[in-house]
Amino acid sequence: MSFTFDVDEIFEMAEGIERNGAKFYRQAAQNCSDKKTQRMLLDMAAMENEHLATFTQMREKFNEQEKGTVVFDPDDISALYLQTMADAHGWEGRITPIKELTGDETVKDILEIALNAEKESVVFYFGLKGLVPSDTAKKKVEEIIIEELSHITTLLNKLKSLG
Repeated sequence: MSFTFDVDEIFEMAEGIERNGAKFYRQAAQNCSDKKTQRMLLDMAAMENEHLATFTQMREKFNEQEKGTVVFDPDDISALYLQTMADAHGWEGRITPIKELTGDETVKDILEIALNAEKESVVFYFGLKGLVPSDTAKKKVEEIIIEELSHITTLLNKLKSLG
């Protein structure tokens, strides 16, 4: 089975993931009473904002002809990752806004929500890496994957410290 994605749509999804991630971390920090955890969450929001800027710049570098180009993935591997993410996040491949936090979540709840979101992001970006056209763009996506993996490590370590 073959899936097709417009390059512009792919970067739009990536930008949405980062926007939602930054929003989530800022909101979670506001709801968190532990100052150390609050600082960690705000730092993660700042990193998500940096990722958003990177994807926005990458998207803007594509000329109008490239924006309409459908990516080629003969083995459907990268496209399957993207399709999985699109299916998981709502209709028409759009990332739906993250459910508003109620303020009643524990630190553990917040960290678990964040951990799942980070894992999903890594899967999406792995698929994205296989579809971007240039080696420079692949390197940038790879750097973001590495940062997202470090977020996972940070969150797991924080969860372990809670007991």
